[in-house]
Amino acid sequence: MDAALLAEMNAERRARRAVVLLTDLGNGAARLVRPGDDLAADPFGEEIGKRLRSGQSGLATLADGASAFLTVHLPPPRLVVCGAVHISQALAPMAKIAGLDVVIVDPRTAFASPDRFPGVQLLASWPQDVMDELAFDPWTGLAALTHDPKIDDPAVTAALAAGCFYVGALGSRKTHAKRVERLLAAGVDEAALGRIHAPIGLAIGAASPEEIAVAVLAETIAALRRPAREARSAAA
Repeated sequence: MDAALLAEMNAERRARRAVVLLTDLGNGAARLVRPGDDLAADPFGEEIGKRLRSGQSGLATLADGASAFLTVHLPPPRLVVCGAVHISQALAPMAKIAGLDVVIVDPRTAFASPDRFPGVQLLASWPQDVMDELAFDPWTGLAALTHDPKIDDPAVTAALAAGCFYVGALGSRKTHAKRVERLLAAGVDEAALGRIHAPIGLAIGAASPEEIAVAVLAETIAALRRPAREARSAAA
């Protein structure tokens, strides 16, 4: 691969931006394609779009016989957990085992401590003060677990604006209704609010913090893998 092209691809990956390396199997030429490019004008655009949704690399062949190998690079999935609470203590290690990078954010330093969260990135700050470090993007999920609107609401608002693949918030339906009222009053789009999973977690009857953590992780994974499932269904 051309050194300049390799450097460009690595820069995109460091910036947590999706990119596809397209290698023409006829002449060996390679180029980068990004989600924001005009895929409709690209001969391989339809296949590139499918591959970006599924995250799967592979061979693409056009009706005229032209073929290319599409190498898909998606950012590693992350889970930002708002609240260094008991559920988070169970959720963080399980999420890491599942392959998610985990970040815990909570301004309450008595909770957000290395003793309680060994080996986990901790941000003992208000979410709105560390947005650069949180770096919300479409490959990041958010689990808001504090029950404190002053902590959870800014994170939920930012996650919705960034198009995070998952936004879940702890609380009953009554609590969530009040949350929706607050966020609407703050100017959050009503359609975006419909993307919030609340009460958080799959409905498995979870009761203990550990069980709730399992339900949250399962719902997070389901949201993360939904594009791949949809792409497979469309291809069937």
